[in-house]
Amino acid sequence: MGRGRAKAKQVKVARQLKYNSGGTDLDRLRDELGVKDSDHDDADDRTDELADRYADYADDYGNDDDDRPSGRR
Repeated sequence: MGRGRAKAKQVKVARQLKYNSGGTDLDRLRDELGVKDSDHDDADDRTDELADRYADYADDYGNDDDDRPSGRR
């Protein structure tokens, strides 16, 4: 009979984990993972660099989607 009580407790805990967010502390998680706090400007700069780097390819290959099969019938 003890199995029923243990299972009920496991179900209760599982439901709490599933439906309650728990209030995650993102700053503490960042500290634990060792992620440096960087400005978002750095990410924008990297994105701009990639865009500039591949802009020539976009001009060469363009948007000629009409030549490719769409996969739909």
